[in-house]
Amino acid sequence: MKKKDWLKLAASIAICEGAGIIGSFYTAPAIRDGWYGALPKPYLNPPSWIFAPVWTALFLLMGIAAFLVWNKNWNLKEKKLALGVFALQLILNSAWSAIFFGLKSPIAAFFELVLLWLAIAATIWIFAKISRPAAWLLVPYMLWVSFAGYLNLSLSGILPDAADNQPIGCTLEAKQCPDGTYVGRSGPACEFAPCK
Repeated sequence: MKKKDWLKLAASIAICEGAGIIGSFYTAPAIRDGWYGALPKPYLNPPSWIFAPVWTALFLLMGIAAFLVWNKNWNLKEKKLALGVFALQLILNSAWSAIFFGLKSPIAAFFELVLLWLAIAATIWIFAKISRPAAWLLVPYMLWVSFAGYLNLSLSGILPDAADNQPIGCTLEAKQCPDGTYVGRSGPACEFAPCK
């Protein structure tokens, strides 16, 4: 590859990773203030630490896919359309974080996620016409967003296994009662048990 191509690749990856950084501006405060931690989690909810490396890898694959399309000798009009649809799904990706974590609205975020999923599907379809490897690089992203849809729907409380069947893991804090005994946290909101 020429130097110009390496610069295009670096720019494509930086733009995609930048979308992830924008999303983290909304995610981090909601995790710090305990809002996300207090949501009842579904059985298949992965540990929180896994999200950052998975998204970093997915944004890297997105950047490479965008580069393959951008760098392909193809009809300029179709390339612009493909990259335009790609940009739309990237904007929708960042918007999901703003809605879910920023507005703290899992239900609205789920409906936005449906639009994101459709935009990813359209991107894969258009990319496949220009570069099959670029389209395949977006398949893990599509699968992860599909799984995220299940998580999102569960966290909204619409799916029963999230709120009704999942045991809650509360902290081991204890509160001293007036009679000198201690009570721990329990219940759906991890509140302190009442003193006797």
